[in-house]
Amino acid sequence: MDNLENILLFGLIAIDAILVIVILMQQKEGGLSTVFGGEGGVYRSRRGFAKGLHYMTIILGVIFVALNIAILFLL
Repeated sequence: MDNLENILLFGLIAIDAILVIVILMQQKEGGLSTVFGGEGGVYRSRRGFAKGLHYMTIILGVIFVALNIAILFLL
């Protein structure tokens, strides 16, 4: 059981780091940036790399929550 705990905790730390990097790589033009002094403009749909980062953020967030729930029930 100790080995499984180490794997889950290592996986959680890795997902945390990747999730932070992916969030920081996203463009500043979207979201609430206009509220805090960003340029107001026309809404544009995400394309290419930005769309991939958006989907990767969602997937990593779901994995993050799943790992936390697994750790909660197994530890």
